[in-house]
Amino acid sequence: MCHVIVTCRSMLWTLLSIVVAFGELIAFMSTDWLVGFPQTPDAVFGATAAGEAYRPTLGIYGRCIKLSHLQHGVLCGPYAVHFGEIASGFWQAASIFLAAGILLLCSVAFISVFTMCFQSIMKKSIFNVCGLLQAIAGLFLILGLMLYPAGWGSDKVQLYCGQDAAPYRLGLCTMGWAFYTAMGGTVLTFVCAVFSAQAEIATSSDKVQEEIEEGKSLICLL
Repeated sequence: MCHVIVTCRSMLWTLLSIVVAFGELIAFMSTDWLVGFPQTPDAVFGATAAGEAYRPTLGIYGRCIKLSHLQHGVLCGPYAVHFGEIASGFWQAASIFLAAGILLLCSVAFISVFTMCFQSIMKKSIFNVCGLLQAIAGLFLILGLMLYPAGWGSDKVQLYCGQDAAPYRLGLCTMGWAFYTAMGGTVLTFVCAVFSAQAEIATSSDKVQEEIEEGKSLICLL
């Protein structure tokens, strides 16, 4: 018989796991990792067209620029059509680690929805398994974020950040919200990994067992 068990701690872990997964995914896809120095439209292509200065943004595989012939905002999209076109080898490695971490987080977020009905898999606590996966994902994310600044010396970054840009030195750029979101998500990933143990304790408590013995199929505890 399937017992639907909902506790405050297990629900909080589920919601936080989903938020972290989506936050990391959105950050990875964003072009706002680096905010370039003020430029005129087409400047990133070496043109000298006059226009109102703006600050282009550069992501791991995408960018946002303003072209002189566009009258309705900036043009955003991937600059790298193939994996080998990503700005530097360090960014390629970073993208692999970040993608692996995000894949694990999204898998855990999907599984967490079903933890209300299934608390174990192959006699292993599903919360403990998910917590372990989140810890591994956190390590992947840390490796990706450590490798990312090593690619700041690439020609692509110097086009946006000036010739002073070098590994672990921003030059004229500033960090965008996507980088800080990825960092915050990494911290919360480890919080989720630790909190999964509390979710396991909450769903296997004596109160839960008492209500199961009473024949209840829907169990809600604060």
